[in-house]
Amino acid sequence: MPDILSHRDGDILRITLNRPEAGNAATDDMGREIKALLDAAHTMSRAVVLEGAGADFCIGRASMGVRPMQQPEALERRRQSDVVFDTYGAIRNCRVPVICAVRGRALGFGCAVASVADMTIAADDAIFQIPEMEHRIMPTMVMSALVDRATMKGLTYLVYSSEQVSAERALHFGLVSDVVPAADLDKRVARLCQKILDAPRPATEGVKEYIGRAMTMDTPSAVDFARNIHALINSSSEMRAPKKG
Repeated sequence: MPDILSHRDGDILRITLNRPEAGNAATDDMGREIKALLDAAHTMSRAVVLEGAGADFCIGRASMGVRPMQQPEALERRRQSDVVFDTYGAIRNCRVPVICAVRGRALGFGCAVASVADMTIAADDAIFQIPEMEHRIMPTMVMSALVDRATMKGLTYLVYSSEQVSAERALHFGLVSDVVPAADLDKRVARLCQKILDAPRPATEGVKEYIGRAMTMDTPSAVDFARNIHALINSSSEMRAPKKG
């Protein structure tokens, strides 16, 4: 079976990490495939659901804790890290909303992927952790995904303590959008997807564009951007089209 499964569910693209026997630990090839799918997602879907097969979302990178026989020079090490940064960037830059559905463990890379998504729905038994310091790794790769998602206090606690935290605490720290009973996770994600499909496409993509840029602007620039994108999107004929069904 492939390590990444993808299929269209109507206008939803579903991407599944498919190494359940290994806790969906992610290889570099999996990261590259996720990026390729997300880069093209707007051509085939209105939204993306990213999830894990089996009991866990993703327990981190498959290479976690594996030390190379010879330490690469800094430039080569940077190139090797690009696959991780590119995966996070693909989620941020995907033109349609990305929803993570998290059950079980979301550790390290898995915690970052779940947190950087536009919306993250977690089962009430989900567990989040940044364990890199326990492996003598400074976790700035993971932190780069959480830097504009998590609270400062929450992020520094997760990094320094390496503690596993519950879905409810992850919600408090800003890593997830909502926590639901595990039995209701798929239903809640489906409801959220339907809300996106019910809205006009220019609006859902415009919101993603605005959130992705305005949060790092100074306030006057963010207001000007809102004024311009508001006029542009709401003038579209697609915004005036009647609802389907």
